[in-house]
Amino acid sequence: MAIQWKTGAQDDALIAEINTTPLVDVMLVLLIIFLITIPVVSSSVAVSLPREAVQARQTQAETVLISVDAQGAVYWFDTRLPDTQALLALLGKVAVMEPQPEVHIRGDVRSDYAPIGQVVYACQQMGIARIGFVTEPPGN
Repeated sequence: MAIQWKTGAQDDALIAEINTTPLVDVMLVLLIIFLITIPVVSSSVAVSLPREAVQARQTQAETVLISVDAQGAVYWFDTRLPDTQALLALLGKVAVMEPQPEVHIRGDVRSDYAPIGQVVYACQQMGIARIGFVTEPPGN
């Protein structure tokens, strides 16, 4: 049995088309790879998060930050205030601003209530309309 080859002019014609089958095969393989790997990359450790009522607020540049440390010392931003009169003087300047800035009080958890209460009372005396307390979200 011998193999016979057909020879002729019609067999030698060139095919002038682009073979897109390998391109489609590669694209389908890439699509499958991406579909499999995207859920793996975007997933994280499954935890049950607590549901807390949170009110998102934007911090404004003119927000006043008053801190009370564990010993009861009062700070205007990062500057320690010597007494309540200095706090009243600074709050008096803030009270006349238009619009009136918010006062955020950061009280140390180990601090007594009295120094924080004095800061709130000083804000009330000077006519500060918006007072807020800065807290951290509860831990696990």
